[in-house]
Amino acid sequence: MAKRIEVKDLDIYYDKFLAVQGVSMTIEPRSVTALIGPSGCGKSTFLRTLNRMHELVPKARAVGKVLMDGHDLYGPQVDPVAVRRHIGMVFQRPNPFPTMSIYDNVVAGVRLNNKRMKRSEMDALVERSLRSANLWEEVKDRLKRPGSGLSGGQQQRLCIARAIAVQPDVLLMDEPCSALDPISTQAIEDLMLELKQQYTIVIVTHNMQQAARVSDVTGFFNLRSIGEPGGLVEMDETTKIFSSPSNKATEDYVSGRFG
Repeated sequence: MAKRIEVKDLDIYYDKFLAVQGVSMTIEPRSVTALIGPSGCGKSTFLRTLNRMHELVPKARAVGKVLMDGHDLYGPQVDPVAVRRHIGMVFQRPNPFPTMSIYDNVVAGVRLNNKRMKRSEMDALVERSLRSANLWEEVKDRLKRPGSGLSGGQQQRLCIARAIAVQPDVLLMDEPCSALDPISTQAIEDLMLELKQQYTIVIVTHNMQQAARVSDVTGFFNLRSIGEPGGLVEMDETTKIFSSPSNKATEDYVSGRFG
């Protein structure tokens, strides 16, 4: 299911303000790509353009190319909702639907897409998705209980199960561990390493150790000064970014001199 994403000369605007400028990169399938950089440099903004989530902000727009296996995600006939079916997203804080059961949380996206399934097929999808999120054994006896009753780490894995239930090609994660304890963080990181066998994963993180642990490729974003647009400074294999980056700003950031 994993797909390659190519970004070419992407500029991102909020009304007339240029927030991110000139980003070009290739995101390989069946890998984890980490986006790092100081706050306000455009990492999360860029991440949201990959599935057109930024368009939910009034007057936000992107100029440039975002291609998934050669198909232009910003083509004039492309439905943004259809894009989000293929490119799922997990947010910074766990956001299960509070009034829904664990079971209904997992199948919420499938139902929203008006996909009709037999009950047996739905049951199998729930189990498969929860197993893929390493959550099945913990919740299999309480599927009818509210998802909001789970711990923070379990809620985030439930959100991952909900995202992969619609069988996307790409999974975006915007600081998915920032609100979690170390044990829950390790569970999510272990899960990423398993999921990359099937999906293309892009993660935004402020945790340098996390980027080094889970990612195959790392992109460093920065901005020249306050009020200037952010952009991609350097992108390479994670081992190289953290051991011998090509750019001085990258070296300063990963070594803790700023950020």
